[in-house]
Amino acid sequence: MFDVSDDAKNEYRRVEILTGPGRRRRWSADEKARIVAETLLPGARVSEVARRWQVCSQQVFGWRRAARQETAAPSKSAGPCVPRFVPIVTEDIPRGLASPATTAATVIEVKLAGAVVRVGSDLSDAGPLTAVLRAVRASASRT
Repeated sequence: MFDVSDDAKNEYRRVEILTGPGRRRRWSADEKARIVAETLLPGARVSEVARRWQVCSQQVFGWRRAARQETAAPSKSAGPCVPRFVPIVTEDIPRGLASPATTAATVIEVKLAGAVVRVGSDLSDAGPLTAVLRAVRASASRT
């Protein structure tokens, strides 16, 4: 009968020689950027670039993801992240240039508690409309 310990008694049957780069190589930021840039060229395949540089393609995908996050996120040295607002610029459109759709009266229709309230676009004060809507809602809650 064959026993596992028989191999220890005899000479080695097989010797495996590992070639290529060893584990835990250190890549500088410039080398990573160069490799990532190669993968971003039109027609480039990440697996081919990784094979050429003797890197696992998963590692290259990780570097690409990190590069995307660095460009999307502001640097911490620039200070705190402050929201930036875009100013709204409006232009007055002369009456002659306005389209017929914008000159037609707009009617807002509010359906509340079985009542329909129609409001024209000429409403300059919202106070009366608010009072009407509150009255409709109050009357609906009583029934």
